[in-house]
Amino acid sequence: MDNNIIGFWNGKKEKLKQKFPIIIDDDLRFPEGKEKEMIEILGNKLGKTKQELLHIIIAL
Repeated sequence: MDNNIIGFWNGKKEKLKQKFPIIIDDDLRFPEGKEKEMIEILGNKLGKTKQELLHIIIAL
């Protein structure tokens, strides 16, 4: 994975954990290429659609 993407994601995941305390570190770990599955799992856990969650992540 590109270092820029890793840095971007590390910052975003910390903000997600602050915004949604129900999220734990294991929820935010994913193997490369499994981003869609992680988004679906997070969306289900938070009661958000994929589009809603992506919008939240982009806005952080």
